Amino acid sequence: MDETLAEFFRRTILKIPMTEMMTILKTWNFLSENQLQTVNFRQRKESIVQDLVLLCEENRASLNDAAHLDIICDDIDLFDMEQFKSSFKKILQRALKNVTVSFRDAEENSVWIRIAWGTQYKKPNQYKPAYVVYYSQTPYAFTSSSRLKSNLPLLGQALTVASKHHQIVKMDLRSRYLDSLKAIVFKQYNQSFETHNCTTSLQEGSLGLNINMDSRIIHENKVEKERVQRVTQEIFGDYPQPRLEFAQYKLETKFKSDLNGGILAEREEPLRCLVKFSSPHLLEALKSLAPAGIADAPLSPLLTCIPNKGKNYFKIRDK
Repeated sequence: MDETLAEFFRRTILKIPMTEMMTILKTWNFLSENQLQTVNFRQRKESIVQDLVLLCEENRASLNDAAHLDIICDDIDLFDMEQFKSSFKKILQRALKNVTVSFRDAEENSVWIRIAWGTQYKKPNQYKPAYVVYYSQTPYAFTSSSRLKSNLPLLGQALTVASKHHQIVKMDLRSRYLDSLKAIVFKQYNQSFETHNCTTSLQEGSLGLNINMDSRIIHENKVEKERVQRVTQEIFGDYPQPRLEFAQYKLETKFKSDLNGGILAEREEPLRCLVKFSSPHLLEALKSLAPAGIADAPLSPLLTCIPNKGKNYFKIRDK
């Protein structure tokens, strides 16, 4: 591939929004699934573009291939951010007289929205605003917590109409870290089911004790450690985990027993239990449990499915 064609590929890929990158590349169907999996989509966009151009060169891409990609990019509905802002603001102000809405454009075709809510009789409270981050051409918006829960339906309606989507997706996913939420929602997180070649063998550590251990025990320990390492890599991957602070599980189940009678057996209401796992970096903490010998490998799918399901609130009921 000559420099002119490589530069055309670079510029074409560079104009693709990150939120649409994987969709467009799969529609283009020039790079294989395995090739796309080798690209770290969590790095800077310039680095991603460079990696993709190298893959195009590896596949001996032609000018026709570049033109096809350019056509796919042009087929994307052009999103008018100014029209979105105007429509969003008008919807809120028509429904609620006392509300202040401000916008700030951000990277990756996103916009930060600051909303100071009031009521029909009270002016907007500028000291306790709500914040929304919306990414254009997607049905997703990230909102901060708001004391005025009654305004959430109105907020959802304004986002739906202004974005021209059928609905804004509501997900049971919460975190203080926007980048982690974005990585999970837009599948920019290379979590599971990758193949890893572990070139560094696990070394047995020395405790400084002169003990003649049975070689069979040493071998068994080494094999088990390698198994735990392999299983952990297959589930969590080699990449840093998205940052979540908790996962919450609500359990509702009927009491079951082989014994007849009893107060619990006659209870019609289900038993309810709430379990919450908390950590400054929950997914990294879960990833370290098995290698540290605290839990068996693999961990329960209820713990490892958080990024793939895009939720950290779970309700578990009897089937």
